[in-house]
Amino acid sequence: MICWIEAMQEELNKFTRNSVWDLVPRPSHQSITGTRWVFRNKINEDETIIRNKARLVAQGYKQEEGIDYDETYAPVARLEAIRMFLAYASFKDFKVYQMDVKSDFLNENLQ
Repeated sequence: MICWIEAMQEELNKFTRNSVWDLVPRPSHQSITGTRWVFRNKINEDETIIRNKARLVAQGYKQEEGIDYDETYAPVARLEAIRMFLAYASFKDFKVYQMDVKSDFLNENLQ
C-alpha cells in the first residue's frame, strides 16, 4: 500500500512542478468535474514490476463542452517512438519537418 501512496504523491508533485493546476474556489453556477485515480504496474520484458504508476484523471463522462472544458488534446508520443522514427528517417535519408499541428489544424487550412 505504501508504494501506491508514493506513486500518488509523485503524480501530485508533477502537477506542482509543471504548474498544471491551481486550486480555486468552487463556482456556484458551474458543475464540478470529478476525478479518479488510475493505478498501473509498469513491467519490463520478463514481467518484473519496475514501478507503480498512479494517474489522476478527470471523469470525462460527466464533462460538458463549454462548461467544464474548452479544448481537448491528444496524448503525446513517447520519446522512444520519436527516437525510432528519427533513426529510421536518418537511415533512409528522409527529410523530416517539424510543425505545430494543433495550431495549423485549428487556425489555418492545411496545405
